[in-house]
Amino acid sequence: MTLWQADLHRPPLASDSGEPLWELLFCSDDFSFSYGATAPQSAVNKIWVTEQLKTALDKAGITPAKIQVFRPQALSLLTTSCEPLGIAVEPTRRTPTLHQWLQQRAKWYPTQPNAIPIPYHPLHLESPPPVPLPEQLWGDRWGFTALAAYDFEQTLPYEPIPLCHLPPSLMPSQLGLASTLPIPGIVIDAGRQAMALAQWVQAHQPAWLSAMRGEPDGLILEAGLCDRWVITTFNDADVARAGQQFERRKQASQGLHFLLVRPDDSGMTTTGLWLLQQSQV
Repeated sequence: MTLWQADLHRPPLASDSGEPLWELLFCSDDFSFSYGATAPQSAVNKIWVTEQLKTALDKAGITPAKIQVFRPQALSLLTTSCEPLGIAVEPTRRTPTLHQWLQQRAKWYPTQPNAIPIPYHPLHLESPPPVPLPEQLWGDRWGFTALAAYDFEQTLPYEPIPLCHLPPSLMPSQLGLASTLPIPGIVIDAGRQAMALAQWVQAHQPAWLSAMRGEPDGLILEAGLCDRWVITTFNDADVARAGQQFERRKQASQGLHFLLVRPDDSGMTTTGLWLLQQSQV
């Protein structure tokens, strides 16, 4: 399946008349193809984006199955522009090829004659304050845990789990992690709410979990393109230390970790499992 990644953003460039330029970028996920175009802000609309996409498709000689977009502000226009061509747009934070390209271009822009001296952070997204998880989804218990990379790959992927998201590219062996390395995780015993909670997590497109220091400390779920949810808060010193260990283990595992939702702590059944990776950007 051919995947493209796309962005529509304002680089630190201006037209000859001084009007801010906007830039449209397309690239394949393996970067075997890339295409870029700029236009003054006043010219950027659905028609322009669709025409640029048609040009990119002609140059590539192939139509992608879907185009992935990480920037919330670009999602609506790219989605409506792709509709006439029958190309699906997928909102996702995981566009590593595009991220790398944007970082390379950020070093190139200042060398251009039409560069303008404005602050520019190519991957920065405004994140709203985290909001509490809906009360009706609260579980009975939760805790930090860890499994050796080998044990994770040899057990959980083979269990009959109704809601399961285990991208092959995120498997510890694919990331080159040692078989004995602890992969950190969060386990939520949600009781009767297990399926409802798992369905909620799945629908909100989980990206990664973080144990945040604060007053109180909290477990934060990053989801969608820029959503943030408070899964729980805690003041217990032992839990806080476990949270710090969870973060240290994430650093050692290239950000890899997992979320497991189950109806009870018997270990007999699991309702939802997600293998996640925190962005290293």
